[in-house]
Amino acid sequence: MTTIADFQVTTNRGETLDLAEKKGKVLLVVNTASKCGFTPQYDGLEKLFQQYKDRDFEVLGFPCNQFGAQEPGNADEIAEFCKVNFGVTFPLMQKIDVNGPDASPLFDWMKEEKKGLMGSKSIKWNFTKFLIDRDGKVVKRYGPQDAPAAIARDIEKLL
Repeated sequence: MTTIADFQVTTNRGETLDLAEKKGKVLLVVNTASKCGFTPQYDGLEKLFQQYKDRDFEVLGFPCNQFGAQEPGNADEIAEFCKVNFGVTFPLMQKIDVNGPDASPLFDWMKEEKKGLMGSKSIKWNFTKFLIDRDGKVVKRYGPQDAPAAIARDIEKLL
């Protein structure tokens, strides 16, 4: 059986991150963008991270430029924007695709595990969120309109 621990991703600094290192943590994996109507969710994501990080919770942000070209920057520009505008301290990964032939294998797996509305696999927009339990399984998928604060109750159940 596949879990998140079976994947490796690349950080925004170009380093390989083996997600097996996150085993035992509750994770919220999000595709992000800096020039989107949902961009203010960075603030809520950071609040969740700060609130629960001492209880083995982490947010992983994956910048994506597939929706309206709303993440045009390079890794340094994205990190700077997130830090300056929203105080983001949770880990940001390398910019990825979440749909199509070049989609991240991690996102392909998460989309298969928890489909969207009406059974759709594809991600429809920025700030789609996947909640992963301590065993590395996808527990729930949230749409862009789901504010981070609304996810707190589900996070609490897993901690």
